[in-house]
Amino acid sequence: MTLALRVIACLDVHDGRVVKGVNFTGLADAGDPVELAAAYGAAGIDELTFLDISASHEGRSTTREVVRSTAERVFIPLTVGGGVRSVLDVDELLRTGADKVGVNTAALARPELITEISHRFGNQVLVLSVDARREPGQPSGFGVTTHGGRRSAGVDALAWAIEGAERGAGEILLNSMDADGTTDGFDLEMISAVRDAVDIPVIASGGAGTADHFVEAARAGADAVLAASVFHYGVVTIDQVKSALAEAGFVIRTGSRA
Repeated sequence: MTLALRVIACLDVHDGRVVKGVNFTGLADAGDPVELAAAYGAAGIDELTFLDISASHEGRSTTREVVRSTAERVFIPLTVGGGVRSVLDVDELLRTGADKVGVNTAALARPELITEISHRFGNQVLVLSVDARREPGQPSGFGVTTHGGRRSAGVDALAWAIEGAERGAGEILLNSMDADGTTDGFDLEMISAVRDAVDIPVIASGGAGTADHFVEAARAGADAVLAASVFHYGVVTIDQVKSALAEAGFVIRTGSRA
């Protein structure tokens, strides 16, 4: 059976508000996260991802309140990331209403965290977020970054995705930091490279600007396509993306589940 290709909206949360910029800079207010989540649910989005980009203690507390409020109003899978450092953090987020939890910086610092979370909760709850950009010094040509893409982690992105999958990650959220917020299209070469290297779902993120861009990412091997600013500001609608994917021959989910 062919699995439906998922369309995901990402809400970058900072101090309790959704923000969006280009390459994680020049952040602009994009609205109330709970209201946006409800609107996306009504519009037929398949999943939502909340990322606490401030990663501060206060920001994570705010995000938990956002998660709780959202889970009470929107009945679609919700992934939460940002500041997750331990099994206890994951437990708290799942109890708050998250369905899946994203890890990034803490997993780079201590890869065993991936194994610990997977063993405790199952790999279906664990999304490994990989913020990558082109880095000629790395074997694959792609390197992992931290701090919103501003610092190289000195790790090959392809090797890290493979290790994450082997350690028990259930999905890879592959975010192109070169393309993030540019609306020039996904990094298709990066998507294809990671898709060929791992046997878990790959979520393509970074660069969407038109409905056709989502089709291109799916053709490159993405199992799910994620966007933020083009959805927040109505540049592209959920219906337009799903229609384009369906016309290109991809199986999609239909109808609202909010």
